[in-house]
Amino acid sequence: MSSGGGLSRRRQPNGALHAGSAFEGGNKIAYDPRDLNEGDADAGGGAGLRGGRMPKLTIMEEVLLLGIKDKQGYLSFWNDNISYALRGCILIELALRRRIALVKDPNRRRSAVSERLVEVIDEKQTGETILDETLKMMKAQEATEKMAVGSWIDLLSGETWNVMKIGFQLKQVRERLAKGLVDKGVLRTEKRNFLLFDMATHPVADVRTKESIITRVEGVQCRAIRAVCLVCTAYTASVLDNAFGRLPYEEREAAFQRCDEILAEFVCWPFGGGSGSGGATAAGRRRQAAMIGTGGSGISGRDSVLGLVQEVRKESIGGDEDLGFELVAGVLEVLSKLDSLI
Repeated sequence: MSSGGGLSRRRQPNGALHAGSAFEGGNKIAYDPRDLNEGDADAGGGAGLRGGRMPKLTIMEEVLLLGIKDKQGYLSFWNDNISYALRGCILIELALRRRIALVKDPNRRRSAVSERLVEVIDEKQTGETILDETLKMMKAQEATEKMAVGSWIDLLSGETWNVMKIGFQLKQVRERLAKGLVDKGVLRTEKRNFLLFDMATHPVADVRTKESIITRVEGVQCRAIRAVCLVCTAYTASVLDNAFGRLPYEEREAAFQRCDEILAEFVCWPFGGGSGSGGATAAGRRRQAAMIGTGGSGISGRDSVLGLVQEVRKESIGGDEDLGFELVAGVLEVLSKLDSLI
């Protein structure tokens, strides 16, 4: 196979064939080299995000990695939110890669942002199996009808009474993401005995990668839409208890409160239209009330959060007419209601 077309293949010492590398010098996984250059190509046409090549990990993988216990290699058994949140992350990732956006209809503003219709704007494969599977389903569905942001998250999660649409459910998303992280050298696979059964677990193999993600969450002023999406989705997926476990109690509560403040500004469109007087989630409002009851400050640093909003706006294309970023706001609005949905 020529080096200029198809998949770029490399032969390993043991004779195994692999296609490309997710990390320089790291484990090899399959990818299309043309997709790694999509940032530069799209930038020339004005269709892609500014900022160059794609990140090493998708938002779904980062959220999952935050929730996995480092040594045990599994998620909390009591986490009911993460499966639904991961489906929202899939839509966010596709929107940030400029594959999907909201339908450009002047009348869409009459509906809540989560009820606005989604369309595929670029069918080009991403190289990520779950993303490509979802993109293909969404494109096929468009021939029949376009569906809203919230409807897509429900269908991908299997939350529907319509037996004709049960096929939209994505199966074993967590396990597939974990295996992808194993392929990328971030996790490893072990078998663990749980008294009555054996289960495959995935302890962290590359601690530095997870540490870098936690640092991004704790220092969210890195001023990027991906960082905002990571914070908001990880918060609604209830995986930050694991990530913030190192912090003292007061600092941990302040970190959760800041996450809620950030979410409140990004669940609306245009970004930054939150009231600033209450949390985005029921848990956030309870936390804020508890802080006030104990003599703490009820609102902490909204100015810095609004500064983050301004930085994110600089990354948009077309300002308030960026239909991809507007779709992200719709997903975050749906996820912010997880406490009442589940």
